[in-house]
Amino acid sequence: MSDKTARHHAIRDIVSSHVVASQEELRKQLARRGWEVTQSTLSRDLRELRLARIPDNQGQARYTFPENGNGDIALARLERMLPELLVGVEGVQVLVVARTMKSGAQPVAEALDQLEWPDVAGTIAGDDTVLIICRSTDGRERVLKKLRAYIR
Repeated sequence: MSDKTARHHAIRDIVSSHVVASQEELRKQLARRGWEVTQSTLSRDLRELRLARIPDNQGQARYTFPENGNGDIALARLERMLPELLVGVEGVQVLVVARTMKSGAQPVAEALDQLEWPDVAGTIAGDDTVLIICRSTDGRERVLKKLRAYIR
């Protein structure tokens, strides 16, 4: 087993068995297991493992593994997540700007990307904002309608 594979295994084990709220916390947990890693290596590992930092019901963020699989799983995940995370949406030309709770943009964008809606060309996520690029203005209206249904 390569060092990288073994380190990835250690990261999976830590995240599966502990609530890990930050990269620094994860780095310290890895150090306790003998893995001294830089922040850039850890960031790359998290990206490769497709770990997502999502907020819980109390607004505290933690790392978790996104559900993988077909569109039904991605849709179910999005339907559970959006009422908690989505704050508002607005459209301009072929763009949709979705506002989320703090740290909510990444998981929302990932779930939207997994759904592969035909009207969506792609997403760009910040901390609390997702830019959704639609293929047409008609597509933008369909995306807005779908997303507005989740806003409380």
